[in-house]
Amino acid sequence: MNFRKISLKSGANVILGKDEDSNDYLMNDFKGKENIILHTVSPGSPFGVIDKLKPTKVEIHEAGCFVARYSQDWRDNKQNVKISVFTGKNISKEKGMKPGLWKASKSKTIIVRKKDILKIIG
Repeated sequence: MNFRKISLKSGANVILGKDEDSNDYLMNDFKGKENIILHTVSPGSPFGVIDKLKPTKVEIHEAGCFVARYSQDWRDNKQNVKISVFTGKNISKEKGMKPGLWKASKSKTIIVRKKDILKIIG
């Protein structure tokens, strides 16, 4: 499967799906686990999984910037992006849901700012 693997400043890694199939594979792999997962509130982004248990708020924010950077929301608007944050224990896929679509419960929302996304793009 084809993923983006990105190292955060702390050394922790984030795994990002590249399309609906890799997003499904990634979510199936982390379903039921405690890892933090991120996705834009709007459809059309990679799922991002922090490959470290109990990441810091800074790591979650930085991972959110990468999820936003590869999203349709960022591509289309170039503005702040709302990110849903949840764990693998809070995801499910119901029969009939199309590839790449998952349901997340108990998510919280963070906002990654345009200036922070621009910093990671360089």
